Amino acid sequence: MIGEPKVENRKEKHYVGIRARVPFKGMSSHVSKLFKEIQRWAAEHDVKASGAPFLRYHVIDMAAEMEVEVGIPVSNHQEGDQRVGVGVLPAGRYASLIYTGSGYAGNKALVEWAKSHGIRWDTWDDPKGEGFRSRYESYLTDPKVEPRRKMWEVEVAIKLADA
Repeated sequence: MIGEPKVENRKEKHYVGIRARVPFKGMSSHVSKLFKEIQRWAAEHDVKASGAPFLRYHVIDMAAEMEVEVGIPVSNHQEGDQRVGVGVLPAGRYASLIYTGSGYAGNKALVEWAKSHGIRWDTWDDPKGEGFRSRYESYLTDPKVEPRRKMWEVEVAIKLADA
């Protein structure tokens, strides 16, 4: 299922996260390991999430590697370490939609909708692919409640270019 796209203003969101370059092929297994690692780290450091965990796409190259970051939103300042960093999802106008099932289909639907409405993303050409100021998927379903990944509700959100 793919929901209706919408455009809205969002406030900045602070988080702790682990950034990595992973191959597009087999990306989900790498990302699953990173999520387990950040969740362990958060538990060991008594970090409380202030929202849904997310996967941020910094640079996309589906023919090679993706530069991604798994993150946990936090409401108060945190300190990172050599493995876990702190970051901010920037404030601004975002287009988003909620989907269940295929992440590829959900992202594709949002991108095609934006093209048909003349919407431009806050992106740039990066030597390693397409860079995004802020593009992420928030995992709205708790996997402890619903273990079947294809049944999870996921919101994909992409920051729009400033007018």
